[in-house]
Amino acid sequence: MPELAAPSALRFEHHPAGRPVLGLGTATPRLSWQVTAAPDDYSQARYELAVTRGNTTENHAVGGGEQILVAWPGAPLTARESVSVRVRVGDATTWSEWSEPAVAEAGLLNTSDWTARFVSPRDIAGLEAPAPIVSGAIDLPGEVVQARLYATAHGLYVARINGERVGDEQLAPGWTAYRHRLRYQTHDVTALLHEGHNDLEILLGNGWFRGRLGFQGRRAIYGDRIAALAQLEVTLADGSTHVLNTDGEWTARESRIVADDLYNGQRTDLTRAEGEPTPVDVLDADLSLLVAPDGPPVRITEVVPAQSVTTSPSGKTLVDFGQNVVGWVRLKVRNAGQITVRHAEVLEDGELGVRPLRTADATDTWIVGEEATLEPELTFHGFRYAEVTGVDDLATEDIEAVVVGSDLRRTGWFDSDHELLNKFHDNVVWGMRGNFVDVPTDCPQRDERLGWTGDIQVFSPTASFLFDTAGFLGSWLADLAAEQYKDGSVPYVIPDVIRRPGPATAAWGDAATIVPWVIYQRTGDRDLLERQLPSMRLWVDKMAALAGQNLLWAGGFQFGDWLDPTAPPADPFRAKADPDVIATAHLARSAEVVALAAEVAGDADTTREYAELAAKVRDAFAREYVTPDGRVLSDAATTYALALQWALLPDAEQRRHAGDRLADLVRTAGFRISTGFVGTPLMTDALTDAGYPELAYRLLLQTGCPSWLYPVTMGATTVWERWDSMLPDGSINPGEMTSFNHYALGAVADWLHRRVAGLAPGAPGYQLIEVRPLPGRALTRAAARHLTPYGEAEVAWQREGGELQLDLTVPVGATAVVTLPGQDQTIEVRHGRHHWTLPDPYAQEEQPAAEPSIRQLMDHQPSWDRIVSAAAEAGVAADEAALADRLKPFLDAPATQIVDAATADGFIPGADRFRTLLENA
Repeated sequence: MPELAAPSALRFEHHPAGRPVLGLGTATPRLSWQVTAAPDDYSQARYELAVTRGNTTENHAVGGGEQILVAWPGAPLTARESVSVRVRVGDATTWSEWSEPAVAEAGLLNTSDWTARFVSPRDIAGLEAPAPIVSGAIDLPGEVVQARLYATAHGLYVARINGERVGDEQLAPGWTAYRHRLRYQTHDVTALLHEGHNDLEILLGNGWFRGRLGFQGRRAIYGDRIAALAQLEVTLADGSTHVLNTDGEWTARESRIVADDLYNGQRTDLTRAEGEPTPVDVLDADLSLLVAPDGPPVRITEVVPAQSVTTSPSGKTLVDFGQNVVGWVRLKVRNAGQITVRHAEVLEDGELGVRPLRTADATDTWIVGEEATLEPELTFHGFRYAEVTGVDDLATEDIEAVVVGSDLRRTGWFDSDHELLNKFHDNVVWGMRGNFVDVPTDCPQRDERLGWTGDIQVFSPTASFLFDTAGFLGSWLADLAAEQYKDGSVPYVIPDVIRRPGPATAAWGDAATIVPWVIYQRTGDRDLLERQLPSMRLWVDKMAALAGQNLLWAGGFQFGDWLDPTAPPADPFRAKADPDVIATAHLARSAEVVALAAEVAGDADTTREYAELAAKVRDAFAREYVTPDGRVLSDAATTYALALQWALLPDAEQRRHAGDRLADLVRTAGFRISTGFVGTPLMTDALTDAGYPELAYRLLLQTGCPSWLYPVTMGATTVWERWDSMLPDGSINPGEMTSFNHYALGAVADWLHRRVAGLAPGAPGYQLIEVRPLPGRALTRAAARHLTPYGEAEVAWQREGGELQLDLTVPVGATAVVTLPGQDQTIEVRHGRHHWTLPDPYAQEEQPAAEPSIRQLMDHQPSWDRIVSAAAEAGVAADEAALADRLKPFLDAPATQIVDAATADGFIPGADRFRTLLENA
């Protein structure tokens, strides 16, 4: 039996464990820890925190089993105060050893803590001018023992002290709703300073503040002057403190970066002399908007070497990095001249496929006079390919892709024996990495890159499994609440740069309710849920007002089931699912979520109010949109998935018929996906819960277009915006809007984690883990691993030799409820490793029914595959989808009539050949 281990991974708020936290934004940080091993009968009954502040240590003994986001035990921290915390835990009789200390330091907590002021170049740094550098200096009369730089900017900033770069953050200070919240960073710069003269220089770029932003072509949305705010505080060996503030004594000069823009790229002239010093203006900016970061900054997270350097048909030098990434190119050059690097995600006809970039140039240019290593500092691109001109004899070792993104801690993994499925999951991860660049964007490459609410609403469960997103999304939700209109409307994008008065559209606005609830479920962060509850209520109140007395949200603008594959490329709004059905369904769902959130917050009146609203909307939905036998208006897969998964069908027979109809829609689509952004995340769950898990697998593992795996067969390394962003012939979708790096359609990965592998949260923060694996005939093994707040949990199953082996790891502090495949009863187990050996439910080869219907024949995949092959060979149907569509009216007919059904009783050529092929199959 293992001994009780000392606690580890002690964290402040949602900041990563294992490194000091500088610049805490709260005076009362919550604490969390993990216990990696404990006796089988151990349950935490108490804990003790040792809090060291200066030369004093206070011990705080607390009874209870809490270990996630526990309350700060002592007096609030003061600005700049450093604290060290250790913890030990125990049951009724035993204490663990003390943890290693975790160290944190408060940031500048109040406006009065700032003595610096924003400074902006007076005579230079116009919209079309070179990027400026603002400069100040300080003389230090003694040995430096500690130094902190508190800094931010209107625009992007890169600080250097005595010529050395400060910190490893990229694209700082990041993008927030600048009118309401502006992040500042805290840097430990002790090692960069010395006795005597010290220079502090800050390069400023346009970034999100003043550069092009959004597809409307606007610039300077937040202001037309870029500016820096810096406060350098230095403590010397004699105990004295010296401060260098940005103020009117600073100067500004032009840098060698002659143009910078996030969409267009950066132009740099290394042969150009930097400008002469010029004055700065002190700006009257509101320092009360300054906030400390809640999540990690953007950093360089990986460097990808070039895979090949080739020549295009037109004679261009093309570099393939083998992976669609977000960042920039790092290039070594040995010759003088002008060097140009253009970026694109795909090739078309052997050349860069730049049409999807729309008006974004995505081009970096340098003028060099000697050997140099080139990379930009004030832009980023989404690309797999680069076109390089001006470099003599470019070799693969001279060029690499620098990958940037919010430096989120990886927390989730999935694996199976299906190679294409594993690659798809990798693509989901890469798509998230590329689009979590300080805000959850839609795409990282074209003239957009905005925080679309609908995308993250559907993807947040997957995101919260794959990476630790609590601080990242918590910050974004604070922006959402700040930008929300007084009438409750939620902007389409956060931060809001579209600025359309009174925006209200289902699924997109529901990010206000769904994302906080997902974070609470996955992390147990009750405080965040309570903080967002007013915003959640406002949104539901807005929806209810639009729905009116009959509680049916009908009419008005809606995105609907965006990018339904049946919609024309040029008109993504024309989805099959009725937008009124979608809107009313979301009103019911969000009202229910608000009721649940209010219950967590202990607000009984709000709980009752919104639970009653949800029930009334469900009744209205069923009366208006559902027939007595379970047909849902517009007869689309998405509307059935919504109705089934969100309990919108009051009658059990209605639910059964709706599930059967959804299954038929999947069959007659040739097991190809037929949903857009709204329906896609729900489809596999809806089929599974309706009793059709094998159809869910058929849908998941389809490789024809449209499907999740079709892009993988086309060489995709991220998830696409459209199911057919690239057509089977290798050409780019003709629609004006297409991207090869969107994460929304990758939301099905959450089903892989929760259902296929069987690792799901059963209580907030995974204190209870729901283990319910869903083996399928198409897979012989699957596994998911997740670093829960309590520690590592893992579920793995394998089918072999007529047996199914199931392995489970439960972290200390959590409990698992296990439903074994093929069994109805549940088993509750505590921390540790567990193993079960069961009969393989798929050990025997699947046999078709004795006298099957066409529907049953389609469900028997070996038979169906032979029929599809024969139909294609006979010229009856081009592919599986075409044949399935032909059979749509005949699902109940005997399988013996399949030739007549597929050929319209002989009116379609090829019937005799088709029959012969089937007889000989």
